[in-house]
Amino acid sequence: MMRRAAALLLLATCQTAVATEYVSVAEPAILYDANSLKANKLFVATRYLPLEQMVVLENWVKVRDSNGKIFWIEKRFLSGKRYVVVTATSTAVRSNWDNSAPVVFVAPRQLGLEWLGNQGALWVKVRHRDGETGFVKSSDVWGE
Repeated sequence: MMRRAAALLLLATCQTAVATEYVSVAEPAILYDANSLKANKLFVATRYLPLEQMVVLENWVKVRDSNGKIFWIEKRFLSGKRYVVVTATSTAVRSNWDNSAPVVFVAPRQLGLEWLGNQGALWVKVRHRDGETGFVKSSDVWGE
């Protein structure tokens, strides 16, 4: 009985410790429907596109995009530098993580922003490629 309880506790701990891991596309790359260069080419992913890692093999990674679609990409095209993509129609990037903070800029849908960290569960600190930084609502972006 004690062994079973310990095993269940270990399993629960392992499942909780497994966090979603995001990566981004380092340079434009082809997304495939299988882990082979002979597989069907689905489309070209743009630089900075955030992807959720699902399965990591020696040379290939199975990934999911913000729409929930699943693809395979060659591992060499991925970067550990994280980005988020705006999924809302647009979102205000604010100077602080507060709804009343001044707006630094407005980010349109599908804009990639560098992820700089989470501020609690509701806000994400981001940087625009032009260097401006601020905070967006986590519900307005994907990849964090």
